Amino acid sequence: MTNAEQDFRYLKLLARQYPNIQAASTEIINLNAILNLPKATEHFLSDVHGEYEAFLHVLKNGSGSIKRKIEETFADTLLAKEKRALATLIYYPERKLPMLLRDVEDQREWFRITLFRLIKICRVVSSKYTRSKVRKALPDDFAYVIEELLHEQESIINRQEYYKSIVDTIIDTGRAAPFIIALSYLIQRLNIDHLHLIGDVYDRGPGAHIIMDTLMDYHSLDFQWGNHDILWMGAAAGSDACIANVIRVGLRYSNMTTIEDGYAISLLPLATFAMETYGDDACLQFMPKLSGEREFDNNEVKLMAKMHKAIAIIQFKIEAEIIHRRAEYEMNDRLLLDKIDFKNGTIQIGDTTYPLNDTYFPTINPKNPFALTDAEHSVVKKLRLSFMHSERLQRHVRFLYSKGSMYLVYNGNLLYHGCILMTDDGKIKNFTVNGQQLGPRAMLDRVERLVRQAYFAPEGSPQKLEGLDMMWYLWCGANSPLFGKDKMATFERYFIDDKSTHKEITNAYYTYRDRANVATEILKAFGLPNGKGHIINGHVPVKVKKGESPVKAGGKLVVIDGGFSKAYQTQTGIAGYTLVFNSYGLLLASHHPFESTEKAISEELDIHSETQILEKNYTRIRVKDTDLGKELQQDVSDLQALLQAFREGYIKEG
Repeated sequence: MTNAEQDFRYLKLLARQYPNIQAASTEIINLNAILNLPKATEHFLSDVHGEYEAFLHVLKNGSGSIKRKIEETFADTLLAKEKRALATLIYYPERKLPMLLRDVEDQREWFRITLFRLIKICRVVSSKYTRSKVRKALPDDFAYVIEELLHEQESIINRQEYYKSIVDTIIDTGRAAPFIIALSYLIQRLNIDHLHLIGDVYDRGPGAHIIMDTLMDYHSLDFQWGNHDILWMGAAAGSDACIANVIRVGLRYSNMTTIEDGYAISLLPLATFAMETYGDDACLQFMPKLSGEREFDNNEVKLMAKMHKAIAIIQFKIEAEIIHRRAEYEMNDRLLLDKIDFKNGTIQIGDTTYPLNDTYFPTINPKNPFALTDAEHSVVKKLRLSFMHSERLQRHVRFLYSKGSMYLVYNGNLLYHGCILMTDDGKIKNFTVNGQQLGPRAMLDRVERLVRQAYFAPEGSPQKLEGLDMMWYLWCGANSPLFGKDKMATFERYFIDDKSTHKEITNAYYTYRDRANVATEILKAFGLPNGKGHIINGHVPVKVKKGESPVKAGGKLVVIDGGFSKAYQTQTGIAGYTLVFNSYGLLLASHHPFESTEKAISEELDIHSETQILEKNYTRIRVKDTDLGKELQQDVSDLQALLQAFREGYIKEG
């Protein structure tokens, strides 16, 4: 079939949707109008690490953008405390509304004033969308009324009574409170058009499962997998090595909430095994880091330490299986159990012998140190079944597969969590796989295929095993673009006091990413013409308190891991970055620590944020300048071809 014949067949199919000149012309007019609307707002977050209260608040306030809109709309007409109350009402309408009404004498008047204010803010946030898009976002119960109010011009004299009567009727029928709640959520929904989450929802904080539930209900988003996400995805897919690491990290940071409460995964088999095996061992090197999120009594802390040691030893044995199976991973330096001198309590690493700070290894056979005992085998099997049969975890992981990727090119920006691997002399690293040389983009595409294979390939197949092994390698391998270090010194940190053995050397990317020419080369490698656009990066917290800037490479690269997780805030000095990309340019918001949802509601304590303009466009970015705009322009071109075919008689009007 010739190209001309294919084009004609396509136009005949298109004519089923637009059967005549009028229909095709109307759609062309509609699309051209959309192309000239302002670009919708994108919101970028990274490394939220289970800090669900701060995360949910930032989603609600749009990194301070709702507060800015209130300030712009009511700059000289509302007091500061009234603006704070209005903002808090928009963020938490169900909980704030009863508090505000307690102090109101004339509820009818308060409802009327509040409704007018919310409608004004709603008009501002909806102004860059078509009526059709706004209509789709409207709550079913109030769709018609809200649409009337949003597009009604109450300043026109002959429409004032109509507008006022709608508001009065809402109050008279006792629907003011639910209407206010509906408007508040609509403002949140329209304030941010699309969310980019650049990795690491999991670990550290207690509420990764709550964050995932929220993301599943979010109207529009994409996800670039982080190393912690990949670890949980691998665990859900059935990787024993990933499961052991997930549990070990949870025990290390006394954060079992997501595992036990969020995903109903039973750790009883591990606890029973740990008590039987390490009951007389103090396990001092395995005492958990207490986060303060939960209080534990002394017996609970001791049990966690025993479980921690038990799963760590199991982990080292399971990982050895993968290292032996995958010579291409070049990870023999991570085989350490066979380097232990059990008689003298030392270990040989390279040419150096180090004393061990813990020599109690009841489950390690010196003649076959990597073999699991029967009891360990039983624990691993039960844990794997728990992870694979956790309905909520499987639902969340399937969502990560459907919305996620290793990287994303979106509206001229390149998004990825970790790094683009580089050589020590500052060159982008290429890889040879099966005799074929792969650049960074092709390599990430291959890795992503293996990640999907781990979950979706048939059980027991070589393809699934290869994928599962890759999931673990992405967590800790020297050439993992999500890890970005030469090794994960887990064994050394537990068993060797000499801190020189704990050092993990970061990939050269983290030295060279400050250079504009390097960022340009990376952007070109991912198909961005002339290296234009920005790299949006996470993974390594920006140490603001030491003078480090999140803006690198002359503004071409922005790191938005600023310490959402409380565990990192002592390093960063702040509590996270978020990035906003709207029709005027790029805004970087740095956030102070979030105290609690309770205080945000009762004391109206919003997250204090400083906003920095990274890039300002003096000509507003329009839809036609975006990826969506390119698709719509192609649609217009196709419709114009259909219009011509109608007019020249090649296709009959329906």
